[in-house]
Amino acid sequence: MKNTLRVERAIKNITQADLAAAIGVSRQTINTIESNKYVPSTVLALKIARVFDKPVEAIFELEDGD
Repeated sequence: MKNTLRVERAIKNITQADLAAAIGVSRQTINTIESNKYVPSTVLALKIARVFDKPVEAIFELEDGD
């Protein structure tokens, strides 16, 4: 699953730590999501989308084979 999390953070000018605190996870979790090493749960994806005031599909995109 691809994501635009790093870009969205840059647009809002927030750090990984800021985003992590806003949704109740560690900064390392945000880093692994951004690096495409971890696919967030539905609840976590929805929380992330809420922070950026965008639909989940605007941040996360399925790739072939997902």
